[in-house]
Amino acid sequence: MTTRRLRPPVAPDDLLDVDHLLDDEEKAIRDTVRDVVTDTVRPHVAGWYEAGELPARELALELGRVGVLGMHLEGYGSAGTSATAYGLACLELEAADSGVRSLVSVQGSLAMHALHAYGSEDHRREWLPRMATGEAIGCFGLTEPDHGSDPAGMRTTARRDGGDWVLDGTKMWITNGSVADVAVVWAQTDDGIRGFVVPAGTSGFTATDVRHKMSLRASVTSELVLEGLRLPASAELPGAQGLKGPLGCLNEARFGIVFGAVGAARDCLLTALDYAGSRVQFDRPISGFQLTQAKLADMTLEYGKALLLALHLGRAKDARGLAPAQVSLGKLNNVREALEIARTTRTILGANGITLDYPVMRHANNLESVLTYEGTSEMHALTIGQALTGVQAFR
Repeated sequence: MTTRRLRPPVAPDDLLDVDHLLDDEEKAIRDTVRDVVTDTVRPHVAGWYEAGELPARELALELGRVGVLGMHLEGYGSAGTSATAYGLACLELEAADSGVRSLVSVQGSLAMHALHAYGSEDHRREWLPRMATGEAIGCFGLTEPDHGSDPAGMRTTARRDGGDWVLDGTKMWITNGSVADVAVVWAQTDDGIRGFVVPAGTSGFTATDVRHKMSLRASVTSELVLEGLRLPASAELPGAQGLKGPLGCLNEARFGIVFGAVGAARDCLLTALDYAGSRVQFDRPISGFQLTQAKLADMTLEYGKALLLALHLGRAKDARGLAPAQVSLGKLNNVREALEIARTTRTILGANGITLDYPVMRHANNLESVLTYEGTSEMHALTIGQALTGVQAFR
């Protein structure tokens, strides 16, 4: 038997020997997205973050050009890639910034998935091809100012008026909201919760950006206000009844986060390794001190476990699908560990770690949002607990 020898320094992915777990198509997709991110996002993202803005339309067109938007959907201009390939794309996107991955997740796994899974054929033909190319941007209106973890309590209503629907209410923390060409909005009706396709510019629909954010600053976050918004009967999503529709979309988006958070962790870890090797204190690089090496080893271990968990869940999703509790396992663990890696990386960088010259504080701030959006860590823990015990603890 031949023993493989690793000559230091070794990159974390090489130490984990990850590439042999991926097929050629998956590696090609990963590398393509990594190249696009390197060229179009990394040179500018610190400036976008500092300014609190994102050139969402230009970026959507570029990401649409390489087929990232809705890539895991079948038909209507989408490639129908594996879930694992989509996850790897999310990993590379979030390695640059969580806000960029959020743009793609909301576009493909929330807005496009809702239309693909629950919309009419007219909805799909009208919107999906343009959304796949980035010519049209979508958003997903579920969360409200007073209802996040408990969407069943939403106050937005849709009532019938003749042959039309009339919607009233407010949605909050909506990614892509003010730049969206179409919103998928969820509302209470006499027959339970239903979804509606709302083109931007419809009378009674306004979207205002949320300002003064300390996290996800390179992302468009909006409040949607619906005041007497009138829609034809055809605007209703015919395949969505009750909470099953929006929760099904959220599970798709949460799956992307399972991989995405690993990307943020990797970027922090690689930054720490590079910095520790070049930062000299007491006449030697700080990478030569035992406590620094212990931090690097622990971070690599948690990064590796998170990456392997993501890949396992991706393979399981491709083979037979995932239960909500399985997605919760991935999101709870991977975001929590990525946030801890970002914080630990900051200690290695010292004061330099709080500046935008390095990505770690930006990732840490972003991950504070990722920890609680699309299901708080507490809700995911209780989802896992319910699966283990059969007892629902959050009602």
